[in-house]
Formats: sequence, C-alpha cells, structure tokens
Amino acid sequence: MVHRHAVTGRRAALTAFGALLVTAIPPAVAAEPAPPAGPLPSAAQTLGADRPSAPVLRAMERDLGLTPAQASRRLVNEAEAGTRAGRLRNSLGDRFAGAWLRGTTSQELVVATTRPTDVPAITAQGAKAVVVKKTLGDLRAVQRKLDAAAVRFDTRDTPLWYVDLPANRVTVEARSRAAAAAFVKAAGLDAKSAGVRVTATRPRLLADLTGGDAYYINGSARCSVGFSVTRGTRQGFASAGHCGRAGARTTGYDNTAQGTFQASTFPGKDMAWVAVNDQWTATANVRGEGGRNVRITGSVQALAGAAVCRSGSTTGWHCGRIEQHDTSVSYAEGRVNGLTRTTVCAEPGDSGGPFVAGVQAQGVTSGGTGDCRSGGTTFYQPVNPLLRDFGLTLKTAAAGAAAPQEHAVQTWAAGRVYEAGAVVSHAGVRYQCLQTHQAQGAWAPTRTPALWQRA
Repeated sequence: MVHRHAVTGRRAALTAFGALLVTAIPPAVAAEPAPPAGPLPSAAQTLGADRPSAPVLRAMERDLGLTPAQASRRLVNEAEAGTRAGRLRNSLGDRFAGAWLRGTTSQELVVATTRPTDVPAITAQGAKAVVVKKTLGDLRAVQRKLDAAAVRFDTRDTPLWYVDLPANRVTVEARSRAAAAAFVKAAGLDAKSAGVRVTATRPRLLADLTGGDAYYINGSARCSVGFSVTRGTRQGFASAGHCGRAGARTTGYDNTAQGTFQASTFPGKDMAWVAVNDQWTATANVRGEGGRNVRITGSVQALAGAAVCRSGSTTGWHCGRIEQHDTSVSYAEGRVNGLTRTTVCAEPGDSGGPFVAGVQAQGVTSGGTGDCRSGGTTFYQPVNPLLRDFGLTLKTAAAGAAAPQEHAVQTWAAGRVYEAGAVVSHAGVRYQCLQTHQAQGAWAPTRTPALWQRA
C-alpha cells in the first residue's frame, strides 16, 4: 500500500517566487449568468474572516492580548477595511498615498491623499483621512532609487529601507546617521528624501534550516514546507531560494524521497519551488496552534496594521501585526527587495514558514531579528508575486485552474494573480480589482464585491 504524505505548511518552509511564466493564454471565459437574487457576500464572508479557526483565535489571544470575541471582530473589521481601502485607492488614483490600520481591539482604517478636497470621500467610506505631501508613487520612486544604489553600495551598515506609510516617507535603518547619509547620497537623493532610524541590529536569514514539515536538501541542509502549490498536473510546495538551487533533490521529514527544486532565486528575491513525487499529496493546510490545521482559502493581501500569524518548526505558531509592505532588506548573504515587515517573533529554523491573515495566505518567512523570548522583527516574502512569477496555483480549499497574468485589460480567469487596480472584463462588464489576490474559482467579479468593483 502506498503511503501518501501531505504537503502542508507545518511549522516553517521558505517559499518564494521566481521567473517561470506560463505562456498559454486560456480561452475567453463564457458569459456567466447573473448571480442569484439576494445580497452578495460581504468581504468577511468572501475571505472567510467570519469563520476563524480556533488556532488563529488562540494565537491572537496570546500574542495580541485579545479575547476570542475581540479577535473575531478584528478579523472581520480587517477584511471589510481592505475592501473599503481598495475602493478608495481606485477612486483617488494618482493622489492615493497609502492605507493602513491602527489600533488593537477597535481597528481604524486610515487613508492618505495629497489633495484636501478628497477628505469627504474618504470619510464617507468610514475611514480616517490624512492629507500628506507625497503620493504612494512618489515614495516607491524613492525606494527604487535606493534599491538601484544598493547594487553598487556596501549596505552592511544600512541593512534596511522601506516605505513608511504613516510617516509619508521612505525610512533607512542604519548603524549610524553618517552611513545612512552616504547611502541616500549614493542614490542621488537629498537628505530630505528619506528618514533615518539608527539601530545596531541587522536582520539575518532564519535558517538553521528546520521547518514545519521538515525536508532535507541533498541529504544535508534542512528547510520546511510552506504553502502547497500546483503547476499544471504537477504538485509541490514553495520555499526559499537560500534553501537550495535548481536541481537540488529533497527528502521528506521521514527521510523518504520527496522531490526536486524546479527554480530558485536568491538574493534579489528569496524564492524557490519544489515539485514532489507521487508519494506526496498537496493539501490546503497550514499547521496551527497545537498541531491543528488552518485551511487556506485564498491569498488576498492584508493591509499594513492587520493581524498576521506565522507557523514555524522552532517556535510554533505566533501572531503579530504587519508593519510595512515594500521593504528592502540587506542580509549578510545578499539583498532582498519587496519583503513585508512584521512584529511576529521568529527564530532560526522558522525560515520559510507560512504567514496567514485569518485564512488568507500572505507569504513565507525570510529572515529577521530577535527571538520569541525577548521579541523581534520578522520579514516574509509575499506569496502573490511568488505564484505569479512561477506560474503556480495556491492549493486552497476551493482552488481554480492555473493561468498566466497579463498586463493589458483581460478576461477574468481563476488562477490569475490580480494586483489592486487591475482592470478585467467579465460577462461583458469591466471590473477593477480592489485587493491583490490570486483569483479562486468561486471569486468571479459578479459575486465578490469585496474584491472587485465595476470600472
């Protein structure tokens, strides 16, 4: 009898994204009948935030100081806030300067704009309006200049830089103000372009290579399985680029043959994926508190300030909040761009473990500082770019077929990764994306006002 193992997100696995794009364009989707009469699902219902799992609630209670009722309300509020932020992002256009959540038990959505006349429209959506000088596009342009300068600049004394939405600036974390000033100057920026935070810490990769469901690379180094994925008829899991190179062979936690790295990128990005043999079965599960499974239903990106939980083999299941997206980290082993910074603790061996917001996949552990005794900072590689760049489909409780991402207006299709602001055609109507996600089969625009609005 064949013994089949489940490819789960148990404990920690480094997942990532790379450059294998599916090139086949799917046929146009036939017009879908009108949705049934009655109210459409709310954002919380679409994202499963109204049905939180016990492991998520228990960890939020422990790590965020919430009661189960407060944790449940927070998950629902964060799901609804993501939709409202998406609508405002689309309506504000180039004036949009970011959206984030603040507060612990009663989360408040904050949306920034560069035009005072936008304030009434923002408050009408139940958000706090903030008028700032720089748009989100302006801030990302500054970060891109720093990213470009880091190619030729020694960043050992400037290990971190990121878009700080509440401060409306790009912040450079450095070991001295002189080091930060030199880095900013090397990027062709003036002293006012970026804020400086002096710190003695430097992020490190969290990899003495143990993980959720541990796996071994070429019989020696050890990492962990993250989110299960499929590509066509092949199944496997995402992991970190610093775990192994393309062609490296893996064995499972029980030392049986498992699979092969199909692609790997590090530094620049920290991503790879492993295709497994037929002895292993991909599931939608991530290992939560007490070994209980959290079933993943999608990959809708959470806002800065939202609660997020992580699974790892060294320290188990822990929660915290998202601090910033769009973070560049200079590890001793190389620089990685586009990471998300969190307050979740982690330790070596937790590398590659899955980050989830409710039941929505967010990313996989890359590295960080500190530990789970004194606290720390952990960075994760966002999962949606991973899925898009490798042409992968996230294994979910109700997954759709894989399809490539296009940049022009396109027909909506399950399996594609859609960025916030993308425009699609579905059933003869144009829709604009509210929140970055990989489309699931049941998430057609006509049925998910949490994710789409008519363009």
